[in-house]
Amino acid sequence: MTTSPDPNQEAAEPCVALKQVGKRFGSNWVLRGVDASFPAGAVTAIVGESGSGKTTLLQLVNGMRRADEGQVEVLGEPVPERNVEAFRRRIGYAVQGARLFPHMTVAQNVTLLARLEGWPEERRQGRLNELVSAMGLEAEIAERYPHQISGGQQHRVGLCRAMMLHPDMLLLDEPFSAIDPINRTDIYPVFEALHEREPISTLLVTHDMAEARRLADYLVIVGDGGVVQAGAREAVLEAPANATVTRLLEAGT
Repeated sequence: MTTSPDPNQEAAEPCVALKQVGKRFGSNWVLRGVDASFPAGAVTAIVGESGSGKTTLLQLVNGMRRADEGQVEVLGEPVPERNVEAFRRRIGYAVQGARLFPHMTVAQNVTLLARLEGWPEERRQGRLNELVSAMGLEAEIAERYPHQISGGQQHRVGLCRAMMLHPDMLLLDEPFSAIDPINRTDIYPVFEALHEREPISTLLVTHDMAEARRLADYLVIVGDGGVVQAGAREAVLEAPANATVTRLLEAGT
């Protein structure tokens, strides 16, 4: 379990602030009237049932989708309408299934953005070695192709790629859900160690409350088109706001 940041710092410096945010697809409002802020330096788990808007919320934070109402502020500023690519380079992103490029080696996958950013080879190699070691992978894996490594290893490589540029924030969309239970249990302490080493503001979308209990400092429960409850992990666990939250918590025990 990671260490929660100081509560006063959380209130003063959220990594994300949603102000009356709404998002619709056609006439269907997936999210509406969402007011919430997520603490900097912590792991925030966004939990909800399928179709509740978890991934949409993450996409609003990353600028992949635009809010139809309200304002999304990330790292102290509104999500920009222009030069979004530069904004996104400040944010690491890892998704379910890792989605590594099959024609590239592990090293090429991890260092892709650093090469596009013009990092010199020595700096790229140093960061690659650092991340591979932090994720508990053998050094020689860097020269293999995705089909030559296991699914669990692919997910660790995906995290390496997301962390390559020393991002200011990390977004994780169901990153561990495709891993079998044994490997998932193995990757949790590796993720926790990485976060302790580089305590980056992290938003973790998951439908797995047990995973949220294990990894998160702060819980955001999404449902009924908005945020049902948000707060420090222990506060939510001890006092669920309604039956929806209670049901999710019971599913994760």
